[in-house]
Parts: sequence; structure tokens; C-alpha cells
Amino acid sequence: MSLAYAECPLDVRESLASQYFVDAIRDEDTQHSTRLMDAKDLKSSLAYSMKYEAARTVSKTSRHVRSRETEDHTSRERDDKFEFFFNRLEKLLNSSVSVRKNTPRQNPNVTCWKCSKKGQVQRECQAITSN
Repeated sequence: MSLAYAECPLDVRESLASQYFVDAIRDEDTQHSTRLMDAKDLKSSLAYSMKYEAARTVSKTSRHVRSRETEDHTSRERDDKFEFFFNRLEKLLNSSVSVRKNTPRQNPNVTCWKCSKKGQVQRECQAITSN
């Protein structure tokens, strides 16, 4: 701007730079909002457009996060059902893990690195547990 409009005063150059900046904004809503702000300098236009974009982004994501408080009995029933199924799932997972720990590997080609015995891995090695 200083080279292109060298003969213009500083405030005119700042105003032109601000107008060019607003024209270059691709998002129509941001451009429209920044234009309505009618900033006189480039720094103000940039700051406002960044604040506008940040606020718009936050409002888009926070729509899905806000919760709704209800006092009816259906939400309590739903919570009880959720708690029941959560506990049931936890029991199933715990029993699955304990069964998996107690069953030896079925692959006879696996060799233990500790005792070189076929059919087990080092994690399940009987030589380690006996020591």
C-alpha cells in the first residue's frame, strides 16, 4: 500500500488496505459482518474478522454439547436402564478377560522365548511363574 499509493495520506492508505482486506475474505458471512463493522484501518478489520470467525466456530460446536435438564420420570428410567446395561457389559468384559487369561494358546507353532517350549509364549510361560 505504501508503494502503490505513496502520494496518499496514511489514513487513506489504511482505509484502502482495510477495504481490500474485507473484499478478499472468502466467507460471505464473515465478509458481510466485517464490512458492516466499518473499520477504518487494517488492524481493526483483521481483529474483528478473527473474533467473528472464532465466535462462529464456537457456536457451531457448542450447539451439540449443551445439555437439557428434564424433571420427568422418563429420563430417570433411561438412566436406570443405562446403568443396568453398563453394569452388565462390565461383567461380561471382566469374565471375558479372565477366561482369556486362563486359556492357553491354541497355535502349536508358537515358541516361548524363555524356555523354547512349543505352543506357548513368554507371557504364559510356566517356567517364569514357577520361579
